[in-house]
Amino acid sequence: MNVAKKQKVQKERRAQRVRAGVRGTAERPRLSVFRSNAYVYAQVIDDTSGLTLASASSREMKKKGATMEGAKYVGKTVATRAKEKGVKCAVFDRGMYRYHGRVKALAEAVREEGIQM
Repeated sequence: MNVAKKQKVQKERRAQRVRAGVRGTAERPRLSVFRSNAYVYAQVIDDTSGLTLASASSREMKKKGATMEGAKYVGKTVATRAKEKGVKCAVFDRGMYRYHGRVKALAEAVREEGIQM
């Protein structure tokens, strides 16, 4: 197995391991994060009904890039949109990413806006 394929398999296993312990409900939906090289995306998902309650991405910003300020923008935006839908607390699903850098900045911005995690 070449290096790239091995890394992909390891990422998928890590995501499955995190996802096994995280389940979103109507009272406490799941805040899922996706990070690409160019942008950061977040969505609040109710797993019981399979609906996305709120979403945001750094593509909505005027300035391009998946920077720390982009992650903070996404966190604040998704939190305000979720609060409009009546979400007060959520479960954080970091996916295959470490709780560090842009993922951490997004989570902290969501908490600053008043969503408990």
